[in-house]
Amino acid sequence: MGLGVRWTVHGDGRTPAPGAVVRPDERLSWPRTAGLGAQHVVAMFGASFVAPVLMGLDPNLAIMMSGISTVIFLLATRGRVPSYLGCSLSFVGVAAVIRAQGGSSATVTGAVFVVGAALFVIGLAVQRFGARIIHAAMPPVVTGAVVMLIGFNLAPVTASTYWPQDQWVALLTMLFTGLAVVCLRGFWSRIAIFLGLVFGYGISWVFDRVFGMIHSANGAGQIVDHWRLDLSAVGKAPWVGLPSFHAPSFQWSAILVALPVVIALVAENAGHVKAVGEMTGDPLDDKLGTAISADGVGSMLSTALGGPPNTTYSENIGVMAATRVYSTAAYWAAALFALLFGVCPKFGAVVAAIPGGVLGGITVILYGMIGLLGAQIWVHNKVDLRNPLNLVPVAAGIIIGIGGVSLKISDNFELGGIALGTIVVLSGYHVLRALAPAHLREQAPLLDEGTSSYDEAEGGEPAPGKPRGQNPSEGRS
Repeated sequence: MGLGVRWTVHGDGRTPAPGAVVRPDERLSWPRTAGLGAQHVVAMFGASFVAPVLMGLDPNLAIMMSGISTVIFLLATRGRVPSYLGCSLSFVGVAAVIRAQGGSSATVTGAVFVVGAALFVIGLAVQRFGARIIHAAMPPVVTGAVVMLIGFNLAPVTASTYWPQDQWVALLTMLFTGLAVVCLRGFWSRIAIFLGLVFGYGISWVFDRVFGMIHSANGAGQIVDHWRLDLSAVGKAPWVGLPSFHAPSFQWSAILVALPVVIALVAENAGHVKAVGEMTGDPLDDKLGTAISADGVGSMLSTALGGPPNTTYSENIGVMAATRVYSTAAYWAAALFALLFGVCPKFGAVVAAIPGGVLGGITVILYGMIGLLGAQIWVHNKVDLRNPLNLVPVAAGIIIGIGGVSLKISDNFELGGIALGTIVVLSGYHVLRALAPAHLREQAPLLDEGTSSYDEAEGGEPAPGKPRGQNPSEGRS
């Protein structure tokens, strides 16, 4: 079996015919393929370099490792699943909690390394037993709740850290980004976060020229006079150089905070694989376990060197949908561009100079969108929150996760926030389900409809009420 690095030229190599698509094993001419690769890099840029900044990690290393992780993913899936692996925003809240508890960057990456290892093991289990094991352990009501509390748990970070640094720049950036997300079309709407950052940079520069220094909290939380946009480090940074590396450090308290995010990563990968399969017309359910494991390996490698974890990016699905070009050659080109950015310290200095007010405006929308993806999972899977079996564990877990409720186990160990909220949702649901009367358990089967073809391929029957071969609509990856 090949590694998926051989492509046939599609048509004349210039433009796909009307209604035609460029399949993963095809490519356009190399200059056009390189251009598509650059477009994929731009699409993932906004979220993928904001995430390491918010986590306190090196953005150069993050971009470099996203390219390496993408190569690992493409090789593992034999070129059948076109995908870019960028820095996962799901871990931003985890990093904030760990740092609030006194953890360092090494503690953050150590905790996330364990999540990558868990993701790898889950992928192996899916390859062996089928996707049904995921959806039996983590039905949509649980997955949606965990994604929601991960996103909304970040609200205090925006309110107390970024927004106060410059409330007016934050407000204008938020309004511009919101308009870009809603009003722009096609590719431009996919890079709305990136456009919001560029706008925020520009407004901060203008305000510095017009109003002078601002008296507010800086990045360290100190109330001082400072420039909104300080580019002094950019001029000092060299054009070429390796990013900073560090080894991970492992602490149980940090690991328990991070582990719940594996639920969100599994959901993202499952949605991505199915969405790409529907777009390309090639059923990819047999590659779900491989995709999850490859994501885990990429995240483990990145965090072992001091970088952030990675996940499949829905922004790049949007680029494929807009261009109808699913060639994995474009993703190889994107990975190469990412590697080049990773060895340019000047690029990292530009990213590190993002004004706090700009991040305030961006994160208001970004964190809210992450949280509301949990609600989208509920809607897509028709979760009935009138059923107390669903309502009670979800209600308790979300309030614990968002409110920062903690449970002190000993003088040196306590559970709280994301970790405790996830434990309450996951264990509470299954315990209540075991004890609930029969009429409350009579609801949609735990096997998610989006993976029915995966299990049918192994000889299983379709989910009750679902005709064999039916293609349900897809949610976000």
